[in-house]
Amino acid sequence: MNTIAVRNIERASADIVAGLRASGVATVHEAFGRHGLMHPRIRPIQHGARIAGSAVTALCTPGDNWMLHVAIELLHPGDILVLATTSDCDDGYFGDVLATACKARGAAGVVLDTGVRDVGDLRAMGFPVWSRAVSAQGTIKETVGAANVPVVCGGVHVVPGDIVVADDDGVVVIPREDKEAGIRTRLEAGEGTLDLL
Repeated sequence: MNTIAVRNIERASADIVAGLRASGVATVHEAFGRHGLMHPRIRPIQHGARIAGSAVTALCTPGDNWMLHVAIELLHPGDILVLATTSDCDDGYFGDVLATACKARGAAGVVLDTGVRDVGDLRAMGFPVWSRAVSAQGTIKETVGAANVPVVCGGVHVVPGDIVVADDDGVVVIPREDKEAGIRTRLEAGEGTLDLL
């Protein structure tokens, strides 16, 4: 795997993100043709969280979260960190220390196609996390990967800057390039987000 860390990505506009967050995963998934829903094994660590934001991606090797640390440095306020691995791994890639780093950078939350640990602490922090497993097994930092490249997370192709919406119903991804221009045009013409969805 080539080592890549893309620093600058295009992000979705705040008004579109807010409208999608307010609508929720089930409504957004239906409105966009029932596409982009991650596998139901990607579940929230805590209940009641509802987030939306632009995807910042990390592609890691199994058992190694080096690129997760790199991706955290690339987060902007409101972003959602999306982690995938080059092959299946349920190790605990993310815990309370990395959640603290994400919160400090203003991240809206994290979606991982891996395990997570320190679940009690994450719940106490109120930091929104979706993962496919819970595992105390930690990771190493020996192999570089990639950040802000297209990944497959929860069975869905995610491009950096795509809009991620997550709540108790799961996680859905809306391609920024495919949808944002059309949504913006309709909003500018006077339609509300409820009309669009």
